[in-house]
Amino acid sequence: MTTGRLPDHEQRILDEIERALRRDRRLDRRLRTLRPSRRPDPNRLAAYRPRLRTVIALLAVSIALMVAGIITSEPGVIWAFAGVWPLALFAVFRLLCRWTEG
Repeated sequence: MTTGRLPDHEQRILDEIERALRRDRRLDRRLRTLRPSRRPDPNRLAAYRPRLRTVIALLAVSIALMVAGIITSEPGVIWAFAGVWPLALFAVFRLLCRWTEG
């Protein structure tokens, strides 16, 4: 793709598109009020559909961390388990929901 000036017919088409977009008041209002959200989108989180491989891997890692935490009593291993275990449970829950959907 060149970085030079557009040909005249393409520039006219682009100008026409820009004029049409400037006239759209609803789009202008949405763009002015658009703010990135710092909170996670619950719809995106609810749409998470893990694969069986992912769930098995998360469960295997969490069980390995649990066993290592019990044996060694290292705080880092226990905290790692505390971080992975809820993710594994959520993935199992979403996988079961997907399987029971109809």
